[in-house]
Amino acid sequence: MDKEKQRLSIEAARLYYQSDYSQQDIASRLGVSRPTVSRLLQYAKEQGYVRIDIVDPHEDLNALARDLRTKYALDTVEVCYSPLNTYEEIKKHISKKTASFLNETVQDKDIIGVTWGTTMHAVALHLQPKHVKGVEVVQLKGGVSHSHVNTYAAETVNLFAEAFQTVPRYLPLPVVFDSIAMKQIVDEDRHIGRIVELGKQANIAVFTVGTVKEDALLFRLGYFSEAEQEQLKSKGAGDICSRFFDKEGHICSEEINNRTVGIQLSDLRNKEKSILVAGGQRKVEAIQAALAGKYANILVTDQFTAQALLH
Repeated sequence: MDKEKQRLSIEAARLYYQSDYSQQDIASRLGVSRPTVSRLLQYAKEQGYVRIDIVDPHEDLNALARDLRTKYALDTVEVCYSPLNTYEEIKKHISKKTASFLNETVQDKDIIGVTWGTTMHAVALHLQPKHVKGVEVVQLKGGVSHSHVNTYAAETVNLFAEAFQTVPRYLPLPVVFDSIAMKQIVDEDRHIGRIVELGKQANIAVFTVGTVKEDALLFRLGYFSEAEQEQLKSKGAGDICSRFFDKEGHICSEEINNRTVGIQLSDLRNKEKSILVAGGQRKVEAIQAALAGKYANILVTDQFTAQALLH
């Protein structure tokens, strides 16, 4: 009798768990009643013939976040779930996650520094209005370009300011000048100086990381000569606020850096919340370099990128 019960319970379990038969279908197939099938399935679990593993994606995401915090000595890591390992899909989900994180984080009298680009614009589009007082929003780097490529610089700052009920502070300049001398003249302007100083004072900075690949946004904007592009591609790993760094997070070219308008990378290390929003296989090297440079203490990414950063 025990062997027969064992045989029936295993067959019932196979039909139920592997072939997706209903209990009524199994009863008809085995020539027993439906309550008997239920008892057979319970018996199969009690005897260890069936092992059920429940995978909670949120628990897995929490584990990834914990491991990233430990490996890169970060204060906070937010890992979101992306159903596809594609750049556009990942961008959609990390931007939503960042917008939600900011809505929970921003408080009265915070100064929020923001950059631009497609990722930052996506974050801005997902922001929900929050009733706060005395918040300021400032652009962390220049954004004017004569290129046909849209940087979404003004739109991004505007949307941030609208969400937090304040007035946007722009840096109405090219992000990179052709010469250091011209950049120095601009630095002497009192209005520009106040905006740059406000960016330094920001306690929250929200930014993404760029790459040094052929399709990098700053390369397409036409700010660099072919020789400069080759220099950055050979030495660089990525950029934050249009300042390029190598795999260790060190500035690649002091000459180009001195022509760049906006916050210095070293200032990001002093922020209460320095939030890096980035994901996708093409950005893994740049994210690693940014974290090596200690430019962020908060990371928002997806599970695919998190796994790549760990391994």
